[in-house]
Amino acid sequence: MGNLCFNSVSKLAGAQSSNGSGKGRGHQGTVRYGFTLVKGKANHPMEDYHVAKFIPYQGRELGLFAIYDGHLGDSVPAYLQRHLFSNILKEDEFWTDPNRSISKAYERTDQAILSHNPDLGRGGSTAVTAILINGRKLWVANVGDSRAVLSRRGHAIQMSVDHEPNTERGSIENRGGFVSNMPGDVARVNGQLAVSRAFGDKNLKNHLRSDPDIKHRDVDADTEILILASDGLWKVMTNQEAVDLAIKIRDPEKAAKQLAIEALNRESKDDISCIVVRFK
Repeated sequence: MGNLCFNSVSKLAGAQSSNGSGKGRGHQGTVRYGFTLVKGKANHPMEDYHVAKFIPYQGRELGLFAIYDGHLGDSVPAYLQRHLFSNILKEDEFWTDPNRSISKAYERTDQAILSHNPDLGRGGSTAVTAILINGRKLWVANVGDSRAVLSRRGHAIQMSVDHEPNTERGSIENRGGFVSNMPGDVARVNGQLAVSRAFGDKNLKNHLRSDPDIKHRDVDADTEILILASDGLWKVMTNQEAVDLAIKIRDPEKAAKQLAIEALNRESKDDISCIVVRFK
């Protein structure tokens, strides 16, 4: 499917950012999306990548949306941007069993990343992906702590699972690893990684999982927006706060930008990536 190029580059609250928008069809009319990516204050290049587009595929229209939050380099999120969705759609069972197809493609993509090592380096990435089928069926999957939140009648519904070391301590220890808050005050796998599931991370892979949590939901007349964002947003904002802010802004690109600005105002130091999909 190739890379999705950033539509534009601008300054957002003093930070280098990339922004864009687009639209597709929904059963209530046009589905529109907008995105923004803002480099954080850490002393390394931007490590967040995204996908946001509509494509025709085998007689249907698919909305493909993703945030990939890399660590220890950008090679793994860049690989995911190029390959993860195409790997999902290659699965023979995609139309009959999307859940199984997404799960298999996540695992196979991780194996491909590990087999390319050291070409892809020692780093890794989280992923949260959303597939919208004909504007009606929504499938969300994730590994790591990038998050998807849906708004229905103004109520925030978390569609992903934050994979944090403390909540999956048993799995990590069963695999021979450990969870430590040293150095710093954040729980990390083997004192290194602040998520318990990720793509890549070859040196830690024996103690990590890469199988996704997957949720499905029908998009109905009460479904308003979907927000996908990296933890640079969620570290400083609750699900409901994000929905309350974004739902008031009709233009989804402006909504994504405003979410990033608010995260910066709340002193988020991380890269901030955000996609807002508006259904009505």
